[in-house]
Amino acid sequence: MAVESFSSIRGFADAQRRSSRRSHALFEALQKEIVLGSLQPEQSLTEMDLAQRFDCSQGTVREALMRLNEEGLVNRLPNRGTHVAPCHADDARALLNIRREVECTYLDRVVARANAQLDRDLHEMLNGMRNAARDRDEYMLSVWDRSFHTRLFLAAELPVVTPILTRCLIHNHRFKILNSTPNRELEATAERHVPILDALAARDTEALHDILGHHIATIVDFGPDLTNGDTAG
Repeated sequence: MAVESFSSIRGFADAQRRSSRRSHALFEALQKEIVLGSLQPEQSLTEMDLAQRFDCSQGTVREALMRLNEEGLVNRLPNRGTHVAPCHADDARALLNIRREVECTYLDRVVARANAQLDRDLHEMLNGMRNAARDRDEYMLSVWDRSFHTRLFLAAELPVVTPILTRCLIHNHRFKILNSTPNRELEATAERHVPILDALAARDTEALHDILGHHIATIVDFGPDLTNGDTAG
């Protein structure tokens, strides 16, 4: 009985891991479609349709939609179903202000803890952005861009705050992609991160603050300043 019980537990755990992997893959696929606008704001989503489309169970779809709901990318309401979240300028402006406050306020902690590993990680992410830009892969450019800013902030060692930043980042990038000029220069988007690296390499907190603040404020087509702030140009 003990062997059978152990086998049953192990089999259940394996099934859970497989389900978790499927759910995560679906979450990433739907996140990409929402960020790129393939799934449009306010569009209705049904578990049955998604299960058929992605050839998976409705339980897997439900798990993925719950994660998207936690990120604010979909709205799941009782008796009203699931809809892709709206993407309004007022929300974008509020999130940009929160993001700038989070990223720029604690740069003294980032600079104090900066080391060669941080520099290498950020350069690797910049190279990821450059490769994605050359491939005209706007979504992967967004993924590397968000990773860059998250990695920079992680150096501040404020783990409870990090999820706030990551949520701001995904919505900032969604708004940018849905509202920027078509066929813009993706390589220029990647290169905007070079001054951030230069200021960090110099361990210049003041310069890093000004550069990063301007970088965040002018996220959509490098202007206008969506935060209505007074960051230096």
